[in-house]
Amino acid sequence: MADLARIVEELSALTVIEAAELSKLLEEKWGVSAAAPVAVAAAAGPAAAAAPVEEQTEFTVILQEAGDKKINVIKEVRAVTGLGLKEAKDLVEAAPKEVKAGVSKDEAAKIKAQIESAGAKVVVK
Repeated sequence: MADLARIVEELSALTVIEAAELSKLLEEKWGVSAAAPVAVAAAAGPAAAAAPVEEQTEFTVILQEAGDKKINVIKEVRAVTGLGLKEAKDLVEAAPKEVKAGVSKDEAAKIKAQIESAGAKVVVK
């Protein structure tokens, strides 16, 4: 057992490049592939993903680009965020930029429609 502990210590000291080289040498020597255990783990992945997923409750509205009618977009961003004229203008010109975070699905859809109607491209995440 002392030899096994020594081997573990030596393997722990290997760099990533050395470990990859060791893996290749072992594959050549014994004709095995290190990818086999990974394939088994990957096969188990979809089964784990089938577990019930919690539905997202908070959304972020992101302005992708202002479009041709930047002034109208600035007005809508001001209405949604309550920012001043300069701050809203800076936000619109810095697109892609977060407009509002932590909002409900309905509110995010409403904000998206409102800003898109002014001519901008908006994404909800």
